[in-house]
Amino acid sequence: MEIAIRELGTDEFHIVDRLWEQYRGQETDRSIDRVFGGFADGDLVATTRVRQHPDGLEVDGVFTAETHRGAGLARRLVQRVVDELGDRTLWLHATIPLIGFYRSFGWVPVDERALPDTIRDRLAFCFGQMMGCGVAPMRRDPPSRAGAAGDQSTPR
Repeated sequence: MEIAIRELGTDEFHIVDRLWEQYRGQETDRSIDRVFGGFADGDLVATTRVRQHPDGLEVDGVFTAETHRGAGLARRLVQRVVDELGDRTLWLHATIPLIGFYRSFGWVPVDERALPDTIRDRLAFCFGQMMGCGVAPMRRDPPSRAGAAGDQSTPR
């Protein structure tokens, strides 16, 4: 099986939306998203998205189709995001079991009050109790800026 990891063009977002029907009905937005995909023999089988919010970059949509889990595709996709955008502060909401996975790329758990407003507001249904919802907010600073305030530059 041939595996390829690459960024998708916005003209390919329709295939991401189709894959994400298996993943909480996520959808792409051409104006603010960058999507990276894992392809097996030419078929999209794994994704991750970087969404540009007004006040920061959020990584989400890390998903691998059930038929291709366990092959390291999520790890390769997240590494690609770090390689492409790791010079900026990156935010995410990790499910509790995946905290260690994201830590291996340099993300650290943060208090949800540290999240940029628009990223925090995406999980407003947790009513200020993200850990109680099974979600841990995390932040990854660029190596040269570890511990500095979040970079608000655009994703491209």
